[in-house]
Amino acid sequence: AENMYFFSELALTLNEPEERVAPTDSRLRPDQRLMESGRWDEANVEKQRLEEKQRAVRRRREAEAVEALEEGKDYEGYIPLWFERKVDAVTGELICVYKGGYWEAKEKQDWSVCPDIF
Repeated sequence: AENMYFFSELALTLNEPEERVAPTDSRLRPDQRLMESGRWDEANVEKQRLEEKQRAVRRRREAEAVEALEEGKDYEGYIPLWFERKVDAVTGELICVYKGGYWEAKEKQDWSVCPDIF
C-alpha cells in the first residue's frame, strides 16, 4: 500500500479496464489510458481534443435550443441513457434513478444507442 499512495486494493482497481463495457465507460477514456501508460504529452494532447469535442457538442445543443425556441418548439436537450431524474419522495431532492437498459445492452453487446464521446 505504501508504494501505491496508501490506496486500498479497491481504490487501486476501480479504474482497471474491463471487457464488454459500453463505449462510453470512463475507463475507456483514451487520455486516461495514455496517462496511466506514462505517456504524459500524448495524454495532454488527447485531453485537449476530448474537451474541444465536448465543447462542440455543447455549442451544437445550445444552438439547437435557440433554434427550437425561435420556432416555438419544445427542446428536450440531453437525455441520459440509463438514468432518469426524479424527486425523492422522502427528501424532496432531485435524484437519478436507473431506468434500465444497460445490462440488456451489455448482454447483447449492442451499444448502438451510445453516443461517440471519445
